[in-house]
Amino acid sequence: MNTSANAGLRQRAIGAGLDWLGASGLPALAAPLTRGRGAILMFHHVRPWTGGAFAPNRGLEITPEFLDLAITTVRARGFEIITLDAAMDSLSRRKPEGPPFCVLTFDDGYRDNLVHALPVLRRRQAPFTLYITTGFAERTARLWWIELEAALRALNRVGFIAGGGQAVIPSDTDAKKTKLFNKLYWHLRAQPEDVLLAAAEELTDQAGIDRRALVENLCMDWDEIGEFALEPLCTIGVHTLTHPRLAKHPLDFARKELAESRAIIEARIGRPAAHLAWPVGDPTSAGPREFALARDLGFASAATTRKGMVFGGHAGHPMALPRLSVNGGYQTKAALEVLLSGAPFWLRNLGRRLDVN
Repeated sequence: MNTSANAGLRQRAIGAGLDWLGASGLPALAAPLTRGRGAILMFHHVRPWTGGAFAPNRGLEITPEFLDLAITTVRARGFEIITLDAAMDSLSRRKPEGPPFCVLTFDDGYRDNLVHALPVLRRRQAPFTLYITTGFAERTARLWWIELEAALRALNRVGFIAGGGQAVIPSDTDAKKTKLFNKLYWHLRAQPEDVLLAAAEELTDQAGIDRRALVENLCMDWDEIGEFALEPLCTIGVHTLTHPRLAKHPLDFARKELAESRAIIEARIGRPAAHLAWPVGDPTSAGPREFALARDLGFASAATTRKGMVFGGHAGHPMALPRLSVNGGYQTKAALEVLLSGAPFWLRNLGRRLDVN
């Protein structure tokens, strides 16, 4: 287990740093150099905040009010919100034309996207892409990160077996639960998929958690996804069958996850699903092998979770597009404006524009 037990402190420090950068005015000055052709924003849950002190997946949700503020802020900073198809067309041109673009993307297929996000998107007439994991719609895939949260919320003592060892760990306060979640999460993220899922299964069994019910409560079914299929603002994309970290699996497994999920989605919505988002999406989950596979399967684009702006050079690497995660841990206009400037990524990457390997 690694030092990610301090994840909450790090998140607060990032939020404070973004606010400080915004107040300094430096990102706005640097934006013409650092913001590139545009940005792809990544969202997950959009719903009213009802959580408490133990909210380890807080980064994956924002409120409807902040989504509205994000859309108005993007436009106020000079970005044009366009479809993913239009963004790829813009990227294909050697010289940029018009303002920088912004693409709004939503991962997984959560019901709150329909209940809370769609009314905002319609009111603001903002096009967006919805990436669907077919196994969530069919209740055959698992939300393992939600399983961990639900199990630790229910348990005051955790008996955990991993790597041949056994431990009973107190988790009787929100602080202890949060610390344990962060340790387990990052430890399991480093393991093979079967080890991760077995560990989450073990913990949910201890807590008496119905894993399928978690998916049913949080994720849309095909009828609900069908409402998005009829929405002119919506592009529906592919997010695999079971949301695995594909780089940790054999190539044939990865090919099946991509090809079959796209075929299912296209049959359901009655039109092509040309765009893909990599589950988890970091370099340990999708790399050059996966990028080549998506290209060979004919996808028009594939979005990662690698942080950064979209530059002209990404035209040659459309299967490795970066995104900006709109993190629920720091829902402020100032933080979003700093991210949209591209300055933090320019500094972090020492001026390197592409992260595609």
